[in-house]
Amino acid sequence: MEDWPISQFGEKRGEFVLELNDFVLKEILENHGDDLEPLLAKTIYLEKRRSKNNKWKVDPEDEVKYWSSLSNELNAITSNNGSQEEYLELLKRIINRYDEEIVGTFKPKTFRFTSRFLNIFFKRLLNTAAGRNHRRLWGNKHQLKEKIKVYGEVDKLKALFKQGTVVMVPTHFSNLDSMVIGYAMQSAVGIPAFSFGAGLNLFDNEIVGYFINRLGAYRVDRRKKNPIYLECLTSMAAYSIQKGVNNLFFPGGTRSREGSMEDRLKLGLLGSSIEAQRNMVIEGKKEKVFIVPLILGYNFVLEAKFLIDQHLARTGKEKYIKSKDEFKSYRKITKFIWSLFSEKSDISVSFGEPMDIMGNLVDDQGNSIDTNGEQIDLKDYFSLDGEIKANPQRENVYTKILGDRILDSYKRNNVVLTSHLLAYAAFKILEKSHDGDVYSLVNLSKDKAQIDYDYLETIIARLQVVLLEWEKEGKIKLSREVKWEPRRIIEDGIKNLGIYHAQKPLLMKKGKVWSDSLKILYYYHNRIKIYELDKYIEWAETTSLVKK
Repeated sequence: MEDWPISQFGEKRGEFVLELNDFVLKEILENHGDDLEPLLAKTIYLEKRRSKNNKWKVDPEDEVKYWSSLSNELNAITSNNGSQEEYLELLKRIINRYDEEIVGTFKPKTFRFTSRFLNIFFKRLLNTAAGRNHRRLWGNKHQLKEKIKVYGEVDKLKALFKQGTVVMVPTHFSNLDSMVIGYAMQSAVGIPAFSFGAGLNLFDNEIVGYFINRLGAYRVDRRKKNPIYLECLTSMAAYSIQKGVNNLFFPGGTRSREGSMEDRLKLGLLGSSIEAQRNMVIEGKKEKVFIVPLILGYNFVLEAKFLIDQHLARTGKEKYIKSKDEFKSYRKITKFIWSLFSEKSDISVSFGEPMDIMGNLVDDQGNSIDTNGEQIDLKDYFSLDGEIKANPQRENVYTKILGDRILDSYKRNNVVLTSHLLAYAAFKILEKSHDGDVYSLVNLSKDKAQIDYDYLETIIARLQVVLLEWEKEGKIKLSREVKWEPRRIIEDGIKNLGIYHAQKPLLMKKGKVWSDSLKILYYYHNRIKIYELDKYIEWAETTSLVKK
């Protein structure tokens, strides 16, 4: 572990911060030239407003005083027709403050302790929950990795760690994603730890903050929108990748509010990967940056009700009663984990094909391969008239191409679970039979939206035919259960959707299927809506088979 790149980074944190300061300063001067006063004025104004109106417990005690003091300094410098050196000195101080906040560290001892503790904790909880018997607390029959189903070219992924720097880009559904990813990569796959971004708000909890700060996390404050901070943040990713530290970040930016896979990405951090590769080429390094999409799949999500309420309120402009974010309740988290472990409900972790920063697939040796099977030299992407140098316009195009390749990988490597298929089919039947929009549909009472069981089974069978064909063509992945006969899919899907939520997304009785919460059903339906499967189904008879 001491040889991991992230361990080396942790040992030299102070040196890294100083180097990062210089890296950020160079980037800012290249982008803004000598005109620093407007940049400083905008940053300080936004920070003064944030520090007064949006305080967090984790903020430094001198936050308000610090930015007020800098505002006075800037005004004094400007009033006296200040020199470039004075503006530059102010800029350096702000950069250093941000970098000291952003950059975390990595302590092997803390990592070992945390890994052992979580292994013991989850093993005990899993054995207890699996038997629903507290006396089984010390049993060893069940392992958490049995619940995590891994898909993809794991051996190739392991080999690439010797060829360069790996950047993992997962989908994002829950605040528990990081825990699942961390456990899967360590216990089920066996690959080194990653540097990853963690919301600064998580550091409000001193215990959580203590461990996250020592496990390779760098702090991300989403309140800060000013250009200097954003440059510090993207530079942290770019420079650490350039230094060989494996990174993980969620390119969607935040948890999916509607429950669907990402259909657009925030390109800033992806651009950092391209910038890092370009700098490595300029330095003559042979190592490469490898991008690995990762698609998570849950049968149920802890925060589903909270997230879909946010989505509907934002998109529908309607007044919804806001649900509490259940991730902030330790009781709810414990109940969720107990529900997850006490039932046969797998988690899918699907690795997409590793690619280079242009989205080209790579072989086991890390060579970039084009569509004709020929090797590609990445130098060609950064060369112009024989000279290798930065070209922001060109690299913006590269970033968009990379983003599109990642989205394509998400679609092809997503694993459809029974809960996804059932929720999609049930909600689509209701949607096709309803005249209003989705905002009125999700508020229908259950007695006005009951589905005929036999018809639901018919639709599941039709969708299954399409999905099985797509799997053969490499367009999607299916869990083993989705290949069962439709009746078993419905039973398994209803059971999985009903494990955690008090308001059941779907229930079945006497030949009818209905929902206690159409909003939650809509959330789970959205997981595979990106495939537009309804286009492949004949819906003519739907209306007569739904009780209104």
